[in-house]
Amino acid sequence: MRTIILADRLGNELFPLTDRTCPALLPIAGKSVLEHNLDMLANAGIKRAVIVIGSFADQVRTQFEFGRRWGMELDYWHTRGEEGPNAVLAQLPRQQNDDELLIIRGDMIRTPGFLIEFLEQAAKRDCPVLHGVFAGQASGLCLCRTQQADLSPLHWPSLAQGLPVPSESSVELLDAKVYRLESLANFHQANLDAAAGRVAGLTIPGRQTALGLTQGRNSKVSSRSLKVGIAFVGSGSEVHSTAELNHEVVISDQVIVDRYAILTDTVVLPNTYVGELVNLSHSIARGSDLIRVDINTHIHITDAFLLADLRQTTLGNSLSPLFNRLGGLLLLVFSLPLWPLAVLASSRENNSGRLLRPRQLRGNRIVLTEFGERCRTEFTAWEWTTSRPLLRALPRILAVVSGDLRLFGIEPVTRQQAAQRTEEWELFTDGAPAGLIGPTQLRHSKNTPEEERLLTDAYYVGQHDRGKNWIYLWEGLLSLFSRRLWNPEL
Repeated sequence: MRTIILADRLGNELFPLTDRTCPALLPIAGKSVLEHNLDMLANAGIKRAVIVIGSFADQVRTQFEFGRRWGMELDYWHTRGEEGPNAVLAQLPRQQNDDELLIIRGDMIRTPGFLIEFLEQAAKRDCPVLHGVFAGQASGLCLCRTQQADLSPLHWPSLAQGLPVPSESSVELLDAKVYRLESLANFHQANLDAAAGRVAGLTIPGRQTALGLTQGRNSKVSSRSLKVGIAFVGSGSEVHSTAELNHEVVISDQVIVDRYAILTDTVVLPNTYVGELVNLSHSIARGSDLIRVDINTHIHITDAFLLADLRQTTLGNSLSPLFNRLGGLLLLVFSLPLWPLAVLASSRENNSGRLLRPRQLRGNRIVLTEFGERCRTEFTAWEWTTSRPLLRALPRILAVVSGDLRLFGIEPVTRQQAAQRTEEWELFTDGAPAGLIGPTQLRHSKNTPEEERLLTDAYYVGQHDRGKNWIYLWEGLLSLFSRRLWNPEL
């Protein structure tokens, strides 16, 4: 028996989740949809299969390679995507075991025992084609014994519409669950059901560390965070001890949930940062995209302090406050020889005897307003009253130690300056953490126009790489010997 896995859905019905990958690679409780299907095939004793792939074919090949992890031998066949199954079969090279074909859609989720039960019942019937049926509709599973059989119930547009299958060619399976993933709401529910154990036999990676709490490898979460219900936390994810997980929550791999965040009936997809005090309910969070499945609404969040994609916005969303504060403390120690120079320069340039002046800047701390809106607080940044740029800014190191600024980030601004930024790209930049060291702070003088400074920050946010932070640190050390940071006229 030859096995063919159809994984060529384009996934328009699951947008925006499919703008970077295909439906077969979307995660269901820690594993991709296609991986769950390969588990099911391996458990049924299937040793060889051809995966029919369309868009994002390279991702599929990279993740599954030749199938050795499942003890299988996998081949691949490329199509334009969502082609008719009969047309795909006509393209495939013929093999000796083509007399009987097992065809399965690899971009849907089923109860793992579904396949074994289907094959047992199909073996008792002498029909040219048999489709597995659940609740009167096709389940994306078929046993074909002739090349001329009608395979339209496997074709994704037909399958999505729930067209009935003729009774003479159907095998009704009662004790099963099928998730066609034809909508964002169905994808959301499939994740919650899988994590809650409502899909019998589905293998979930990780171990149960507390009642209702399952953790993947290298994940960090306190059992105190699970207030009521169940939660799955994928590998490499970190949930702050003050965050709350309520009812049913699925957190995929490489996710960070920050302080006092509240998640209720929510699915968080890989590489997503959920910010402080963020409250998500009946939602799918993917990077900076927030999808409310209960009201069918999609919102793109521009404020990186609310939601962010950790692969694109790496401005400390793993955000180790301890790292930033320790870095600030070390910088403070190394800068101590410059402080007497700052006192001397300020006293010589200011006849009033006032050595320090305050300036109100917007920092990185998040608070809730009386209307329940999140906003960044202001802090008092002290400056020496000298005209020498480097010496004048020394007290800002104290703001890093206190946690008001990051060690690396965009230029901190006043609340009035932030209020003038209304364009989407300006708001995206403005949502990044403010820091002591960055390209704008190092490369622009006080005479540089505001727009040019903002553009530099925008480029920094859009092209940011953590490795470049060390380049900026080295650039800052070299600037100690530059004329611009010592000369008030430059």
